[in-house]
Amino acid sequence: MLHCRPLWPRLLLSVSPCRHMMDLSSVVSRLEALAPPALAESWDNVGLLVEPSPPHQVRKMLLTNDLTEDVLQEALAARADLLLSYHPPIFRPLKRLTCGSWKERLVVTALEKRLAIYSPHTACDAIANGVNDWLGRALGACVSVPLRPSTAISHPSGYGHILEFRGDVSESVLSRVSALQGACVRTYPLRGEEGARVRLSCSHNALRHALTILAEDPEVYRSAELLTLQKHPLLDTGMGRLCTLSEPISTAAAVERIKSHVGLKHLRLALGRGKSLESPVSVMAVCAGSGSSVLSGVPADLYLTGEMSHHEVLDAVAEGRSVVLCEHSNSERGYLLELAGQITQRLEGKVDVLVSQTDRDPLQVV
Repeated sequence: MLHCRPLWPRLLLSVSPCRHMMDLSSVVSRLEALAPPALAESWDNVGLLVEPSPPHQVRKMLLTNDLTEDVLQEALAARADLLLSYHPPIFRPLKRLTCGSWKERLVVTALEKRLAIYSPHTACDAIANGVNDWLGRALGACVSVPLRPSTAISHPSGYGHILEFRGDVSESVLSRVSALQGACVRTYPLRGEEGARVRLSCSHNALRHALTILAEDPEVYRSAELLTLQKHPLLDTGMGRLCTLSEPISTAAAVERIKSHVGLKHLRLALGRGKSLESPVSVMAVCAGSGSSVLSGVPADLYLTGEMSHHEVLDAVAEGRSVVLCEHSNSERGYLLELAGQITQRLEGKVDVLVSQTDRDPLQVV
């Protein structure tokens, strides 16, 4: 089933008046602080994708869910210096830049017109108050937790490994290990035993060098014990959300609330086996975009996402879970208004932030 255009006004939105400007590198660093690229999925292509030759000043930024040629022309007409496309317009490697392919034309035109392109994509999927938290608020107040929590970007200590070995090493070995960049050495006595142990907290690169040095003394090397540290999970960050409502509502009421939240007159609904429109919804699992890999098997009354395949919907229905689909970009586009406000705050109002009026889901109700 196709979909109609969103109900919200499709006006060119200016979140803040332009009074200043910022260097592109400064804008990018603040965008990365808002949605760290390290939180993105490994398969994704996030960050600065097109960079005009420096210096490049940003006075105006246009936000879009998808970068099409119509959106590009809108950005140029608005005299934007930076275009933030939620979905990365460059995803697979480009072997050439010609005008024969529409995606290649986007890059060629952007460079010719000195328009930078940035994409946060799954980094914004993961962050607290990102697209999944926005989508999770469709049913109203709820307790929301990530379905697949992200881990911390770095180890709290800055080191990923602990290497312990005998303390009776030569001064030469100990001094060389201590001098390694990305390493911290401490010596401590052994309880109830003679001698001491050396504890080396280090990065992965420093670990390789330390082991090479210790291998020069086979007995010390054999005494070495290695502990690889894990990064701790982030409680409010990760893919998808499990939303527990304070009070259950009917499936029919849930559908109406979702329509209002995403700005659509029509949605696709698959009722779970044995369920009806009057069946209660107490727990909803959401994943903006294409959510089957994140939602699969999650215990919830209702799945809310942009798209799932026919067989993935059948699997969910067989498990008694109802599914609501609103098409891929419709599950994300409404978040752009919130993202624009977040960016404006990060940039201290020094850049005029606009939201595209041309961007829309390619599927429409006819």
